[in-house]
Amino acid sequence: MEVERRLVHYISSTTFENLPQEPVDVVKNMILTVLGTTIAGADEQGCDALTQFYSGLGGKEESTVLIRGKRLPAEHAAFVNSYTARAVDYCDAMAPGMHIGASAVPTALAAAELGGGCTGKEFLTALVLGAEIATRLNLTESAYSGLDPTGVCAIFAATTVACKILRLDEDETLNALALAFNRSGGSLQSNIDASLAVRCIQGWTAQNAITCARYAKLGITGPENFLEGVYGYFHLFAKDEVEPDSVLINLGERFGLQRVVFKKYPSCGLTQGCTEAILKLAEEHQFDAKGVDRIEVRVPPYTYHLVGRPFETGDNPRVNAQFSIQYCTASALLRNESKLHHFDETSINDPTVRELVERISVVIDADTEERGHTALDMHVFMSDGKAYLGKVDIPPGFPGNPLTKEDHEKHFRDCVEYSRRPFSRDKADEIIASTKRMEEMKDARSLIPILLLRKKDAD
Repeated sequence: MEVERRLVHYISSTTFENLPQEPVDVVKNMILTVLGTTIAGADEQGCDALTQFYSGLGGKEESTVLIRGKRLPAEHAAFVNSYTARAVDYCDAMAPGMHIGASAVPTALAAAELGGGCTGKEFLTALVLGAEIATRLNLTESAYSGLDPTGVCAIFAATTVACKILRLDEDETLNALALAFNRSGGSLQSNIDASLAVRCIQGWTAQNAITCARYAKLGITGPENFLEGVYGYFHLFAKDEVEPDSVLINLGERFGLQRVVFKKYPSCGLTQGCTEAILKLAEEHQFDAKGVDRIEVRVPPYTYHLVGRPFETGDNPRVNAQFSIQYCTASALLRNESKLHHFDETSINDPTVRELVERISVVIDADTEERGHTALDMHVFMSDGKAYLGKVDIPPGFPGNPLTKEDHEKHFRDCVEYSRRPFSRDKADEIIASTKRMEEMKDARSLIPILLLRKKDAD
């Protein structure tokens, strides 16, 4: 259990002063991103129903449901807030599909209320450590083999966050993470079938993190060899293809948070490339949808299986559209941009979009996989016989092609503008400013009142 103990010692002993600025800045962007998606997602399908469901169960009023202001047991508030943060699927991510912030940030807020508060520095430290642990435990597409990386791996991020903010000692932290290991799970079939279970997996990740930390506080133990044991994480999920001690390499010296993806466009990470490609091609060659005969998008097998199948509206149009190369490409070309309201049901059912979708095909091309996880080739064939080729290896927001500060703020404001509960520009400015100066906060709980949006906040 050397690996487990060294990780836990690092978690327990690290303070804000030990952290370099770069991972702190990444986490600040993560916080702003998740606060934005929580505002945007508050009235999406399931959010109100789940709030009412958990309110009906009763229990101690420990933590706040953001936007609505209801007080629930910490686990329940964390679930609802995490579900909401993922509802528009515009949160941060990490290849091959792990969403850290949408669970870690709600967990941090719920734990801060449950534990009686924490400083901004403590809040940031917990999130940096949680994200870093999950980054080091994150696996490959082949290792996950259809398991949802969020449910399998991001739970270690959220549990680390809960342990740090609730001030668990080393033994308690070890047990909390070991218990969390027993809650790892989830399937990408939820994404493929465009089900709301995608958001539930995000919510369960936060909920279980709080529960595991509380259990550990009570003295409930988990398997101490949860990583390197004969039936531990690296055997069950990594298929013994990863050496457990690899997660310790340069621990505390080098951070993997630069691998966090921040989406430029409000759809699946694997559709960022096609959206960027069609917008750039249309701008460069000055064409629009009217002159297009057909479009062919060539992608790696994994991408095809997740977002390349023929587009169907289904029971959850937003989810289907966000996970469709055909739809994302057609919508961006017709509208000359990609924003959240382009994924509401009215926009999705626009006949002009549906007609263009039929002229877009997605093809598996194993050669693209050699260029990287997110590579694609887009061939646009015009009615006049001209043809244009767009190649994308690294979409915007991915490692090696980061978003700018302006992009992050634009992302947040798109979320605010999309919200069905409009509030003043001053309120949006206050949230942006709060995340920038997070380390100066005496109590991170001061973020919560800003997010309780009422009618008086509207312009």
